[in-house]
Amino acid sequence: MKTNAERIRAVSATAATRAAATGLAVMAALAGTAPISPTAAQDPRVDELVATVQDTIIRLREHIHQYPELGNREFNTAALVADHLRALGFDEVHTGIAHTGVVGILRGGLPGPVVAVRADMDALPVTEMTPYAFRSTVRTTYLGQEVGVSHACGHDIHVAVQLGVASVLAGMRDELPGTVKFIFQPAEEGPPPGEDGGARMMVAEGVLQDPAPSAIFGLHSFAEMEVGKVGFTSGPALAAVDHFKIRILGLQSHGAAPHLGIDPIVMASQAVSAFQTIRSRNLPPLEPSVVTVGIIRGGTRFNIIPHVVEMEGTVRTYNPDVRDAVEQRMGEILAGITAAGGGTYELDYDRGTPATINDPALGERMLPTLARVVGEENVVDLDPTMGGEDFAYFANEVPGFFFRLGQVIPGGTSGGHHTPDFQADNSAVPVGIRAMTNLLLDYLKSARAASE
Repeated sequence: MKTNAERIRAVSATAATRAAATGLAVMAALAGTAPISPTAAQDPRVDELVATVQDTIIRLREHIHQYPELGNREFNTAALVADHLRALGFDEVHTGIAHTGVVGILRGGLPGPVVAVRADMDALPVTEMTPYAFRSTVRTTYLGQEVGVSHACGHDIHVAVQLGVASVLAGMRDELPGTVKFIFQPAEEGPPPGEDGGARMMVAEGVLQDPAPSAIFGLHSFAEMEVGKVGFTSGPALAAVDHFKIRILGLQSHGAAPHLGIDPIVMASQAVSAFQTIRSRNLPPLEPSVVTVGIIRGGTRFNIIPHVVEMEGTVRTYNPDVRDAVEQRMGEILAGITAAGGGTYELDYDRGTPATINDPALGERMLPTLARVVGEENVVDLDPTMGGEDFAYFANEVPGFFFRLGQVIPGGTSGGHHTPDFQADNSAVPVGIRAMTNLLLDYLKSARAASE
């Protein structure tokens, strides 16, 4: 087992190695790829087709929003998606992938590479409180409780945008230089307990094979950005997401006689405080990490010291070595505190979604497209966040480009993601369609040119 000093040296060395390797990879990739000019002419047919399909797509968005479905239960949403792709004359439409996922293959009339685009379909167990006429009133049973269901994270926007892109590209397939694989993913928010799902399961089932894309694109609506703007983070963009459960066991006793028991509440309190020293004292100060305890359960009565306290929380990191160090240090802290207090502990540490890394070379290559479509002044350079996104599983396999789509009308408001008053305006949909369609077209054209 490594000491703290050894862990810190390993983290720092790995970061330096990764930075050097990334720089070499970027130079190599750019050397072999046709650049995209920020002033390149935009295909007028894209805007014409977006104008033609946007009303239909917005109606689909409203329907999906009004009838949301939780992860691995997106049966009706998946059926709507598959029917739409078939109606467009897609070459292949596959369903039932990773439970409810849908994949459509659109082959262009010209030879060229394969590129993928992904949208997530699932909703959240959140009761909607928006003023929309098409707000969700759906209720279901989740973890044994009756809850409302809503698209409180914008996945209805994502599906609608991708259906719009499918409609536009199908309308110009004769001049499409390559193949586009459309991936509609279930359970981005996580599958139900005891089930697998999401991007990890889609990758395991071979969604990035036959045909294999050379890059993948995705987007996420953003409640802190106005319609017409897009945001991008080069390199590390979203954090790895881990989930831990802890049981601290003591000895029950009367609250008036604590010396006859072993108090797990005291030990749990010490552990919560000590976890915060991992970031401040055990890791290099420029390496981002978060340890959050979100649930503490213990005790049944005010005058009884309980036998056990349970805690749950999340760890967010970017660097894989930091991820290792945090998990190891949490175990060491729990072992020391419970040994000193006379108790024991159980730590269940579940590694979830890895960090989402925007491929630096692909980002440099494609950012001019976004600038051309929405205007350079409307492309926002976003800082990395400690939120998570399982698009990472796709981007770990092939170069990925993941951007944010503004969703709030100027002067309007929206609640935060995962809240009852989360609002994404319909006017974001055509902006997203134009942006993603042009990204895919420019990628295919430049990749084809580079291979000639």
